[in-house]
Amino acid sequence: MRKYVIVFIAGILLVPAAFYLYLRSGYAPVSTSASPLPFERFFARLAMRATMSHELPKADAGPPTEAELVKGAHVYREYCALCHGLPDEPQTAISKGLYPHPPQFFKPGESTAYNPNLPYRPAKRKVYWKVKNGIRLTGMPSFKGALTQKQVWEVSQFLGNARNLPPNVIAVLEGKTEKPRQAASELNSHQQIASDHK
Repeated sequence: MRKYVIVFIAGILLVPAAFYLYLRSGYAPVSTSASPLPFERFFARLAMRATMSHELPKADAGPPTEAELVKGAHVYREYCALCHGLPDEPQTAISKGLYPHPPQFFKPGESTAYNPNLPYRPAKRKVYWKVKNGIRLTGMPSFKGALTQKQVWEVSQFLGNARNLPPNVIAVLEGKTEKPRQAASELNSHQQIASDHK
């Protein structure tokens, strides 16, 4: 019986010792271009699902308004587009160099056609959690300290509707703003007032 106990303990100690020697050997993949460690994805997903199961918000923010999608687009363009892409823009070098590769929500050639008859979808709570908390060892940062809770919901709602965005939201992604239009309308208004006084 004692012999079996010794063998059992030796077996338990052997696994971490072998893993330590493997890491010390210099053959473990640590660069972003290398293949993942055995079972790396399995354990990462297992841990993330378990954490999310008790940390997800209990309720979502409901379907967004168009104004909320516009706000979400502004947040996305400023904080997220570098890694996750913009409509009809090539994938950035930073995005290509990350591991795991960040999902591309917009790809060249993919349609972002708008259907006004489709209702906007509420944000997925998992997306909200990822934006708020980030994901360790992936390059996905936490925006808990950079964005308000409302902004996190707005960008999450935007992502949930990335395949059905109205033209004014696409304009935000393309770097177009409403300010030039406002300036032009204000100029026309001033010109009208001036002509009325003549």
